[in-house]
Amino acid sequence: MPAPLDDRSVQEIVKDASFAPSMHNAQPWRFAYDRAARVFELWPDLERAMAHADRHNRALHIGCGAALFNLRVAAAHRGWCPDTVILPQPEDQRLLARVRLYEELTAPQDLAELHPVLYRRHTSRDPFEDRRIPQALRDELCRAAAEEGAQMTFPSPWHVQSIIGLVQDAEAHDILEHDPDLTRWTYPDAHGPAEGIPEYAFGPRKHIGRAPVRDFAGRRLISGRPAADFEPHPQLALLTTRQDRVQDWIRAGQALERVLLLATLRGLATSLTSHALEAPELRWLVRDPQAPPGHVQMVLRLGYGPSGRPTPRRPVGEILIISGRPH
Repeated sequence: MPAPLDDRSVQEIVKDASFAPSMHNAQPWRFAYDRAARVFELWPDLERAMAHADRHNRALHIGCGAALFNLRVAAAHRGWCPDTVILPQPEDQRLLARVRLYEELTAPQDLAELHPVLYRRHTSRDPFEDRRIPQALRDELCRAAAEEGAQMTFPSPWHVQSIIGLVQDAEAHDILEHDPDLTRWTYPDAHGPAEGIPEYAFGPRKHIGRAPVRDFAGRRLISGRPAADFEPHPQLALLTTRQDRVQDWIRAGQALERVLLLATLRGLATSLTSHALEAPELRWLVRDPQAPPGHVQMVLRLGYGPSGRPTPRRPVGEILIISGRPH
């Protein structure tokens, strides 16, 4: 029997969902729950969009997709079977997904087993060990992406170097041109809002190494921030979808979170970079010419090392509305 689905349980499920990655930790999602129908709805919070770096809201929808996957994990963990429909109202794409919970069906165990690491998954901006990920684990992560309708590939060493060069071009562009999104979503630790990226989560400043880790400090000097040597041969993966529509971005977000949670469960540290994907003139160059046609939605950095620092989360009361009478 599944756990009771009272208001407190609904709030806990949404709290679990909110521990998803999103661009600059903006957490651009809202949930509604109908007690009578046992249905969650996922809506975007467009006030948290990145007008400068994410003009088409691609990254926003990827973040919402990751939160949607966490919602499914949280429901399965409590014994419920989530039935998910993406864009249930094609005429109104503001409603991103609808998730109905069933107690008559068996909760998917492949989702439930990921719940223990849901709060342990963090973006790591620290150096990783120069230690290769076994091929069997790489294959398992690729299968996880395929479960959600996306493709993940590990590019060849020469293509990794090409991607790193594109990321560095994007970083140089950020330094030369002021990015108002970074100003809005980064802050000193003492400020303490429930969103964005505090300085303690920036990680060390890169001394040497080729790892594509975004430095949110830019040219700013942060007192007491150490420098570190990063891995010379970072292990990158590309998450790709066949098409590049809103529904593909949501699927990419679900695939991304499934991969990240599974990687965490298997003892890997993870980080993300969409830096080179934010500029249209660079994005097409990121794809692997030897891979099937598709659109790269995220670059992942995987390896063995520190798991990263947790970033703050918005209170559930800000992102959830409950309505309707219970059964």
